[in-house]
Amino acid sequence: MDLGTAIKNLRLQKDLKQNVLAENCDISPTYLSQIENNLKLPNISTLQVIAKNLDIPLPILFFLSINDNDIAPEKRKAFEIIGPSVKSMIGSFFMDPKK
Repeated sequence: MDLGTAIKNLRLQKDLKQNVLAENCDISPTYLSQIENNLKLPNISTLQVIAKNLDIPLPILFFLSINDNDIAPEKRKAFEIIGPSVKSMIGSFFMDPKK
């Protein structure tokens, strides 16, 4: 699971500066940087606040952070097939500024 990269990508897609997101989440920019660089794993309440400020449901954040190591070997082929479509659908719904 790569929560840090998912958070960073969402933040950049929403054109948010790291210090602005950190302030909105009531955490330090240093801590957010450590999260985004996978040096720190935040607790669930912090993840909920981050997801809320990124305007994305927490389960979607978890889905976007899934990597190959999180998928059972016998299910990786199926995930490779459906994963990109689901991520595209999520992107169009949650990243579209008109929504």
